Amino acid sequence: MNTFTHIITDATHLPERSVEATLKLLEDGCTIPFIARYRKERTGNLNEVQITQIYEQYNRLLTIQKRKETILNTIEEQGKLTDELKSKIDNCWEPTALEDLYLPYKPKRHTRAEVARQKGLEPLAKTIYLQREQSPEIVAERFLSDDVANIDEAIDGAKDIIAEMVSENAQARNAIRREYQHDAVITSKVIKKKEKEDEAQKYRSYFDFSKPLKRVPSHQLMAMRRGEAAGFLRVSISADNDECVYKLKRQFVRGNGPCQKIVGEAVEDAFKRLIDPSIENEFAAMSKDKADEEAINVFEENLRQLLLSPPLGQKRIMAVDPGFANGCKIACLDAQGNLVHHEIIYPHPPKRYRAQAMIAVMRMIHDYRIEAIAIGNGTASRETSEFINDSLSEFKRQYKNDKVPSVFVVSEDGASIYSASATAREEFPNEDVTTRGAVSIGRRLMDPLSELVKIDPKNLGVGQYQHDVDQKKLKHELDLTVESCVNQVGVDLNTASPHLLQYVSGLGPGLAKNIVTFRREHGPFSSREQLRKVPRLGASAYEQCAGFLRIPGGTNPLDNSAVHPESYHIVEKMASDNGCSVAELIDDKALQKKIDIKKYVTAETGLPTLTDIMQELDKPGRDPRGEMTEFSFDDSVHSIEDLQEGMELPGIVTNITNFGAFVDVGVHQDGLVHISQLSSHFVSDPTKVVHLHQHVRVKVLEVDERRHRISLTMRNVSQE
Repeated sequence: MNTFTHIITDATHLPERSVEATLKLLEDGCTIPFIARYRKERTGNLNEVQITQIYEQYNRLLTIQKRKETILNTIEEQGKLTDELKSKIDNCWEPTALEDLYLPYKPKRHTRAEVARQKGLEPLAKTIYLQREQSPEIVAERFLSDDVANIDEAIDGAKDIIAEMVSENAQARNAIRREYQHDAVITSKVIKKKEKEDEAQKYRSYFDFSKPLKRVPSHQLMAMRRGEAAGFLRVSISADNDECVYKLKRQFVRGNGPCQKIVGEAVEDAFKRLIDPSIENEFAAMSKDKADEEAINVFEENLRQLLLSPPLGQKRIMAVDPGFANGCKIACLDAQGNLVHHEIIYPHPPKRYRAQAMIAVMRMIHDYRIEAIAIGNGTASRETSEFINDSLSEFKRQYKNDKVPSVFVVSEDGASIYSASATAREEFPNEDVTTRGAVSIGRRLMDPLSELVKIDPKNLGVGQYQHDVDQKKLKHELDLTVESCVNQVGVDLNTASPHLLQYVSGLGPGLAKNIVTFRREHGPFSSREQLRKVPRLGASAYEQCAGFLRIPGGTNPLDNSAVHPESYHIVEKMASDNGCSVAELIDDKALQKKIDIKKYVTAETGLPTLTDIMQELDKPGRDPRGEMTEFSFDDSVHSIEDLQEGMELPGIVTNITNFGAFVDVGVHQDGLVHISQLSSHFVSDPTKVVHLHQHVRVKVLEVDERRHRISLTMRNVSQE
């Protein structure tokens, strides 16, 4: 059994056998999506979330194990590693408790206590610490030397050593931790900086702020820490000092004699100089870690929703990157997303060549048989949408054609980052950044997932304080989210870019590039089996990736489904038993209904896998994402000045945080629906009520034109 199985079982409350099996699969190199989809019998049908929990706990324990090895080696080198201490360290799996065990043996810097030890005062400190002597001054006389001039200096040195002994006592530190856990208060004060007074105003809610730490939501903590980093705020965390000192004295001071007085003074010094700053830092880090975790969770959920946004599919697209002075950049794409034409039009001031721009738009719609129009949601988006709709009305009149392209507003967050990236330069070496940006907007409409994987998730405009959290952890968690989404949807083996393929289970950048190179040299794949011919793609990688790669129109219809090649023989047996081919079985729902899957249960294949197979036969290669729908803003509202309290408007959810959702109502400034205004019922998690890019109806509560803030509500507003 794996060393960590019991610990992970206790932490996750999952069945021990399931944890053990999952750990074995992870150690064998299996990915989370593969285990969740194709090893259900082994894991006891654990889902992806549960497997991820095991994976995260496993990595956490590996990190602790590595730290324990360092600690044990350090103590052993000092010759102080006893069997009892080794046993305590071996059985400790909490980082804080582990560091407490290590603290007395941790190599010291040039501390006051270390200086006192070098003067030979440690025996005096230990004598006073025992609190048996009636005249500590007489004892102190024995320790006078060239380095210790008088009794006061000897006793002060002894107090420094006692203070360090107290500060390294695990029981003492835990007592102060408990005080912090129950009663810690976080306080924020403004630092006056007249030259940056306007910039500081964004933090004015925290100029004189005090609140119990355990009641501070993560977004407030993040805001304070950002203000502190910017130099506008001074943030501190504290407990009841008097209560803390009282508890420490109860532990260390026994009676009222002269030694007790010295120990009491050392305890006070230990708390003020050593323990309190250390525990404050500890709780600052813990609260930051918790806030980071919540912020990352919000970001993960938003990213998942963004990546799983409904695709329009393979349509001929006109993509518009709107603008005023620099015009609107147009990119026309064929149904495969290839750039076939681009130009700039100037329908808006200051140039305002509206008539010429309208003629150009109608010409492009006609010449390139445009089926849909994607408009970026940035500057001039609203004005451009109205211009495009006017152009479509004129197109219908001039061309006597009632069938006009549908119009969609598309988030352009990160498009400028992509357009200047090495990826964009590689795809479009001869085009400028504006053309690349427009192409990205159009491709996002066709297939958001395929396009957005090319951009660092941090630049996609979703989440809260993502640039303030632990960047290594953020990247790790977001990479897992992208991998999960890509494998949930599946990837067309013959059209996917290397950026998309690298997130497929078992692949990565190297193999993804090899697949694209092989495809270019040998033509489209006709079967999954051909993957085995790709250089460096071995049996293990094939096992991991094959079920997530699709081949529409391939030689085997199962190659365009989520049925894994290892299970093809099961479907072939089902077809044979029904006197038909696999293709006929897929096409005939009546034949599928006749199948009793219990007949096909074996030692290796159970009901979970067989149920998945039947779902795939019913809808092979189905896309789990929804369908794209059109949206239009209220025609009477164009700027923040047009908003009035009580007005009901349509809007699009652009971002979700743990304190609410931001909604675009078409006035160039998103409004906030606070968590308390999302529903008439109590809401603890905004993602349970709204999702990214959802079309909603909101009511205007308040408009602050000076600060460009809009407060909205969804309470008692009918959602059509």
